[in-house]
Amino acid sequence: MTTPKRLLAVDLDGTLLDTTGAPHATDVRAVRAALAEGISVSIVTGRLYSGSRAAAEILGLQGAVGCADGSHVVRALDHTTLLHLGVGGAEALAVKGALAKAGAATFVFARDAIGHDANGAPYVRYVSTWSNDVRIAADVFEHELWNACEGVTAIVALGDEHRLAAAAHELERDFAGVLAVVLFPLSRGPHAGMWAVMVRASGGTKGTAVRWIAAEAGIALEDTVCVGDWLNDLPMFAVAGRSFAMGQAPDAVKSKATDVLVETVHEGGGVATAIAEAFGIRVD
Repeated sequence: MTTPKRLLAVDLDGTLLDTTGAPHATDVRAVRAALAEGISVSIVTGRLYSGSRAAAEILGLQGAVGCADGSHVVRALDHTTLLHLGVGGAEALAVKGALAKAGAATFVFARDAIGHDANGAPYVRYVSTWSNDVRIAADVFEHELWNACEGVTAIVALGDEHRLAAAAHELERDFAGVLAVVLFPLSRGPHAGMWAVMVRASGGTKGTAVRWIAAEAGIALEDTVCVGDWLNDLPMFAVAGRSFAMGQAPDAVKSKATDVLVETVHEGGGVATAIAEAFGIRVD
């Protein structure tokens, strides 16, 4: 009897990568062992591709990598874009207007780079985990990245909760079903307590990325396994046949996973345990 093809989708920050942004050695060995056994492995992350590429190369990935929470899928072998959901035209103009009115420190993500101006300078370290290509301009709302022919991958703004909420409400009201708008508090890192809003084209999540990658590879969703630690991982938990939540994940994430790991981001090994449990592949 032929063994069905299987897929492992792995989050980066808080899952494969430690708090310094480096992959845990045990997890790297486990992923490489899974690849050697014929398991398809993909990274599915909130980062842009440029912020994911180093990890993909360390793991030895050649297939699809899901970036920007499903808005961009890239083939690691040759860095070719396979799928991109962008914001452009009237929607981009509306986003600019709403965030400028909110007085928010704004970052535009496009062409695998991040653009900002002086207002965003204090927060560059926070956003640079998404991409290592960060470009400053005199005015972020006039940044050349807005002119990307494929559209803007995402827009992130940090600022006052109530002003950002008003901007989010305006965009959700005027572009329902076109824009995906998420307002959230920063709960980790030096800016914990601040608020942020992320705007992307509607229709892309980590779940849609896993579904797309599995379909392209001819893998049934019930034969997919994912590992993550945060709220943006829930959509892939919902579609994967089996899902593992990291030990430090919030209860809201753990409650939606089929399995909860003991391992946390601090000591690593969570991905290795998931591989051992799901595929029977163990490393020392």
